[in-house]
Amino acid sequence: MNYQEITTLEEWNALLQDSEHKGIVIFKHSTTCPVSASAHEEFEQYLEGTPNTDVAYYLVKVIESRPVSNQIAEDLQVKHASPQIIYFEKKHSVWNTSHWSITVKHMTAVLN
Repeated sequence: MNYQEITTLEEWNALLQDSEHKGIVIFKHSTTCPVSASAHEEFEQYLEGTPNTDVAYYLVKVIESRPVSNQIAEDLQVKHASPQIIYFEKKHSVWNTSHWSITVKHMTAVLN
């Protein structure tokens, strides 16, 4: 299973609407941070394993797409962190975690 990168507010607004019908996971990634690089590896390992296929997966690069990252924090009322994973449904955050808590084991426990 793969994920898509979102880079525009239009893409984010479409995802927010899509969350009315399915669960969505956003991985907020900092391309300059070693902790984020490690979390990104865990995210990819989770997706290469047996991820929940009823959920759509997306990535936002927080430096390159800062307006999108900021809008996600505002719309979902989740304080920004990086790296961060946010799982949301019906325009509301169901679960989020950040930094070293982003592990295959943790994602599996929550999402599967």
